[in-house]
Amino acid sequence: MFARYLLEKDREAQVQAWGKMAWLSGPKLTGAEHLTVLEARLDKGGGHSFHFHPHQEELIFVVEGRIEQWLEQESKILGAGDALFIPRETVHASFNVFAEPARVLAILGPCAGPEGYECVDVFERAPWKDLRAQKEARHV
Repeated sequence: MFARYLLEKDREAQVQAWGKMAWLSGPKLTGAEHLTVLEARLDKGGGHSFHFHPHQEELIFVVEGRIEQWLEQESKILGAGDALFIPRETVHASFNVFAEPARVLAILGPCAGPEGYECVDVFERAPWKDLRAQKEARHV
């Protein structure tokens, strides 16, 4: 592990279908063993669908904007300054259902895998694949 400054102007953002993502800490970037940190911008309609981290805890902190945050089968709207702690093996998802972009920090530990991040997608499995549609149907 080595100390280093991580200036915003030097970060390489990875463009995703849902927005942009930039690594702030992880084995490849900082040599970290215990702390993976990602900054993500979720554009309108974007998000990270239902998934879990088998060996990592996560804290999601909303820096700006708002997101529809799911924890297992419950959702809440989180705004700037709000956060959610997620134990390992707990299914969760984050969506931007609002007009303005949202920016979040995802902090995970310990590092897992070469990137410091491991993820198991479950959005195609029951009950996760229909959960959001069921919520919408209840509110119509």
